[in-house]
Amino acid sequence: MQKQLLIAGGGIAGMAAALGATHAGWEVRVFERSPEFSEVGAGVQLGPNVVRRLQAWGLQAALQAVVATPQRLRVLSARTGQELAQAPLGESMVQRYGAAYVTIHRADLHQLLQQAAQERAGVYVHAGQQVQSVTSQDEVVGICTSSHSCVEGDALLLADGVWSQLRAQVLGDASRPRVSGHLAYRALLPMAEVPAQWRQQDVCAWLGPRLHAVHYPVRRGEMLNVVVIVQGPAPEDMTSWDHAANADILQAALAGSAPALLELLACVPASGRQWRLWPLSDRPPLTGPHGMARGLVALIGDAAHPMRPYLAQGAGMAIEDAAELQRALSMADLDVSTRLRRYALNRWQRNARVQARSIRNGQIFHATGLVRWGRDTAMRLLGSRLLDVPWLYRGDGACATSW
Repeated sequence: MQKQLLIAGGGIAGMAAALGATHAGWEVRVFERSPEFSEVGAGVQLGPNVVRRLQAWGLQAALQAVVATPQRLRVLSARTGQELAQAPLGESMVQRYGAAYVTIHRADLHQLLQQAAQERAGVYVHAGQQVQSVTSQDEVVGICTSSHSCVEGDALLLADGVWSQLRAQVLGDASRPRVSGHLAYRALLPMAEVPAQWRQQDVCAWLGPRLHAVHYPVRRGEMLNVVVIVQGPAPEDMTSWDHAANADILQAALAGSAPALLELLACVPASGRQWRLWPLSDRPPLTGPHGMARGLVALIGDAAHPMRPYLAQGAGMAIEDAAELQRALSMADLDVSTRLRRYALNRWQRNARVQARSIRNGQIFHATGLVRWGRDTAMRLLGSRLLDVPWLYRGDGACATSW
């Protein structure tokens, strides 16, 4: 008899998991609290470690139709505008790691995964239904939703994000995500409205004291995704990641920055667009498999291991989770709880490492004083060696130096 996976959350993590589970031969029911399945937000960077997973699901053509493929990673000083280092992307990544490094609009990635999942037999989606309670007994897990419907399945996956309402019920962990003190200002610009020197297929990172900025192309290079992360107090409403931003506060934080960076960022209000504010929250790195599975319930993506964006792997780790979940669910000779524990055992250390490296990168990006001077000097001397992350892009856990 075909087993059934219940998924709480229909974002990128939930739809990737639905797709993987159907490839493992499971039937899937996805419950999303929003009336419509959608993803807000802006750009996402996908390394070759993630693109290989999407290719394995047969999504290369669909992916290629919506992504941009940057040719270089450039690191610049946010104070002087001087280039500190660069590393090749493009074909170099394909040759070294078997897949490209691509950039994509978050909504395009979500739509791609959702469409692929819903084209599979045995996937049922339920919009406007938030999972509110969980029960687990013997070999059955049950949920009740905001529409007063109750459903039973063989396993439950929590994909309801960093502010998961179900995590505490399942793990007995009532702690809240921690506020990082970093705020991300995001905007999207038509490439035609960007200064000519930045109309390139590059990922550019500007490093400054207590702030940094990143911009890269999305939607086949037709749009430029711009993110500025500064240190400051968070909005009172932390459960909503998307807020209207006060551009004057951002302007003050950028005082003294390089004219070229300020010229680019001035294009946002000049074009009639608005900055959106994203307060960054995370949890400490995982300490064991118990943070990703318990009994017949598992967690995926930000519900399990929310991380800061300084390694550009939040969505990527969720997709890797989904691929590992597929492998675990395929182990028909094991009972379901053992399959989920196998999933957690195979994922928690890598996720913890990415969480820890993301925190460290944030400290390096925003460094001041002598640490900032040492960072810039190391960038100039070692260049692309510091910008490559073989252990991450290979996905094999091998050690390597990275910034």
